Amino acid sequence: MAPLIALVGGTALLWLLGLAGVEALDWQTSLRGGLALMFLLTGVVHFLPSWRRDFAAMVPPALPFPYLLVTVTGVLELAGAAALLFPPTAPFAAAGLALLLLAMFPANVSAARRGVPLRGAPATPLPWRTFEQAVFVAAAVLAAL
Repeated sequence: MAPLIALVGGTALLWLLGLAGVEALDWQTSLRGGLALMFLLTGVVHFLPSWRRDFAAMVPPALPFPYLLVTVTGVLELAGAAALLFPPTAPFAAAGLALLLLAMFPANVSAARRGVPLRGAPATPLPWRTFEQAVFVAAAVLAAL
Protein backbone atom coordinates (compact mmCIF):
# COMPACT_ATOMS: atom_id res chain seq x y z
CA MET A 1 0.00 0.00 0.00
CA ALA A 2 2.87 2.41 0.78
CA PRO A 3 4.15 2.39 -2.84
CA LEU A 4 0.67 3.27 -4.11
CA ILE A 5 0.38 6.08 -1.58
CA ALA A 6 3.82 7.39 -2.58
CA LEU A 7 2.90 7.30 -6.27
CA VAL A 8 -0.51 8.93 -5.93
CA GLY A 9 0.45 11.36 -3.16
CA GLY A 10 3.72 12.43 -4.77
CA THR A 11 2.11 12.90 -8.17
CA ALA A 12 -0.84 14.84 -6.73
CA LEU A 13 1.38 17.14 -4.67
CA LEU A 14 3.63 17.96 -7.62
CA TRP A 15 0.64 18.44 -9.93
CA LEU A 16 -0.98 20.82 -7.44
CA LEU A 17 2.28 22.78 -7.25
CA GLY A 18 2.16 22.98 -11.04
CA LEU A 19 -1.39 24.30 -10.90
CA ALA A 20 -0.21 26.85 -8.34
CA GLY A 21 2.27 28.24 -10.84
CA VAL A 22 5.42 26.13 -10.77
CA GLU A 23 5.97 26.12 -14.53
CA ALA A 24 8.07 22.97 -14.86
CA LEU A 25 5.42 20.77 -13.22
CA ASP A 26 3.04 19.60 -15.93
CA TRP A 27 1.10 16.35 -15.48
CA GLN A 28 3.82 14.16 -16.96
CA THR A 29 6.64 15.69 -14.93
CA SER A 30 4.47 15.35 -11.83
CA LEU A 31 3.82 11.70 -12.66
CA ARG A 32 7.54 11.09 -13.14
CA GLY A 33 8.19 12.69 -9.75
CA GLY A 34 5.57 10.49 -8.10
CA LEU A 35 7.09 7.41 -9.72
CA ALA A 36 10.55 8.49 -8.61
CA LEU A 37 9.31 8.80 -5.03
CA MET A 38 7.68 5.38 -5.23
CA PHE A 39 10.79 3.69 -6.64
CA LEU A 40 13.04 5.48 -4.15
CA LEU A 41 10.91 4.04 -1.36
CA THR A 42 10.76 0.53 -2.81
CA GLY A 43 14.41 0.55 -3.84
CA VAL A 44 15.69 1.57 -0.41
CA VAL A 45 13.76 -1.13 1.43
CA HIS A 46 15.46 -3.79 -0.71
CA PHE A 47 18.55 -3.10 1.41
CA LEU A 48 16.97 -3.01 4.89
CA PRO A 49 17.67 -6.37 6.60
CA SER A 50 14.14 -7.40 7.62
CA TRP A 51 12.62 -6.31 4.30
CA ARG A 52 15.47 -7.95 2.40
CA ARG A 53 14.69 -11.34 3.99
CA ASP A 54 11.02 -10.98 3.12
CA PHE A 55 11.78 -9.97 -0.46
CA ALA A 56 14.13 -12.92 -0.86
CA ALA A 57 11.34 -15.21 0.37
CA MET A 58 9.07 -13.75 -2.35
CA VAL A 59 11.42 -14.88 -5.13
CA PRO A 60 9.95 -18.00 -6.74
CA PRO A 61 11.79 -21.12 -5.52
CA ALA A 62 12.74 -22.05 -9.10
CA LEU A 63 14.95 -18.97 -9.43
CA PRO A 64 18.51 -19.17 -8.09
CA PHE A 65 20.24 -16.61 -5.86
CA PRO A 66 17.23 -14.82 -4.35
CA TYR A 67 19.36 -12.30 -2.42
CA LEU A 68 21.26 -11.38 -5.57
CA LEU A 69 17.95 -10.86 -7.38
CA VAL A 70 16.73 -8.64 -4.54
CA THR A 71 19.95 -6.60 -4.79
CA VAL A 72 19.73 -6.25 -8.56
CA THR A 73 16.08 -5.19 -8.51
CA GLY A 74 16.77 -2.72 -5.70
CA VAL A 75 19.66 -1.14 -7.63
CA LEU A 76 17.52 -0.95 -10.79
CA GLU A 77 14.69 0.71 -8.88
CA LEU A 78 17.02 3.30 -7.35
CA ALA A 79 18.76 3.99 -10.66
CA GLY A 80 15.39 4.27 -12.39
CA ALA A 81 14.13 6.69 -9.72
CA ALA A 82 17.14 8.94 -10.28
CA ALA A 83 16.85 8.74 -14.07
CA LEU A 84 13.17 9.72 -13.91
CA LEU A 85 14.22 13.10 -12.52
CA PHE A 86 16.57 13.92 -15.42
CA PRO A 87 14.46 14.96 -18.44
CA PRO A 88 16.70 13.46 -21.18
CA THR A 89 16.63 10.01 -19.54
CA ALA A 90 13.14 10.11 -18.00
CA PRO A 91 11.25 8.44 -20.88
CA PHE A 92 13.81 5.62 -21.09
CA ALA A 93 13.81 5.16 -17.32
CA ALA A 94 10.02 5.01 -17.23
CA ALA A 95 9.94 2.42 -20.02
CA GLY A 96 12.65 0.37 -18.31
CA LEU A 97 10.81 0.51 -15.00
CA ALA A 98 7.58 -0.62 -16.69
CA LEU A 99 9.48 -3.64 -18.04
CA LEU A 100 11.02 -4.27 -14.61
CA LEU A 101 7.56 -4.24 -13.03
CA LEU A 102 6.35 -6.77 -15.58
CA ALA A 103 9.41 -8.95 -14.98
CA MET A 104 8.86 -8.88 -11.20
CA PHE A 105 5.14 -9.61 -11.36
CA PRO A 106 5.59 -13.42 -11.38
CA ALA A 107 7.35 -13.10 -8.01
CA ASN A 108 4.32 -11.22 -6.68
CA VAL A 109 2.01 -13.93 -7.99
CA SER A 110 4.20 -16.64 -6.49
CA ALA A 111 4.36 -14.85 -3.13
CA ALA A 112 0.58 -14.40 -3.03
CA ARG A 113 -0.08 -18.02 -3.93
CA ARG A 114 2.46 -19.30 -1.38
CA GLY A 115 1.15 -16.93 1.31
CA VAL A 116 4.53 -15.25 1.87
CA PRO A 117 4.10 -12.59 4.58
CA LEU A 118 5.70 -9.17 4.34
CA ARG A 119 6.99 -7.70 7.61
CA GLY A 120 4.80 -10.10 9.57
CA ALA A 121 1.60 -9.05 7.78
CA PRO A 122 -0.38 -11.65 5.84
CA ALA A 123 0.37 -12.00 2.16
CA THR A 124 -1.33 -9.42 -0.01
CA PRO A 125 -4.19 -11.08 -1.91
CA LEU A 126 -3.47 -11.66 -5.58
CA PRO A 127 -6.35 -9.48 -6.89
CA TRP A 128 -5.05 -6.48 -4.93
CA ARG A 129 -1.43 -7.16 -6.01
CA THR A 130 -2.60 -7.37 -9.61
CA PHE A 131 -4.51 -4.09 -9.34
CA GLU A 132 -1.52 -2.29 -7.82
CA GLN A 133 0.84 -3.69 -10.42
CA ALA A 134 -1.48 -2.59 -13.23
CA VAL A 135 -1.58 0.95 -11.79
CA PHE A 136 2.22 1.03 -11.50
CA VAL A 137 2.79 -0.25 -15.04
CA ALA A 138 0.20 2.17 -16.46
CA ALA A 139 1.85 5.09 -14.63
CA ALA A 140 5.28 4.09 -15.94
CA VAL A 141 3.97 3.76 -19.50
CA LEU A 142 2.34 7.20 -19.32
CA ALA A 143 5.55 8.65 -17.90
CA ALA A 144 7.46 7.19 -20.83
CA LEU A 145 5.38 8.97 -23.48
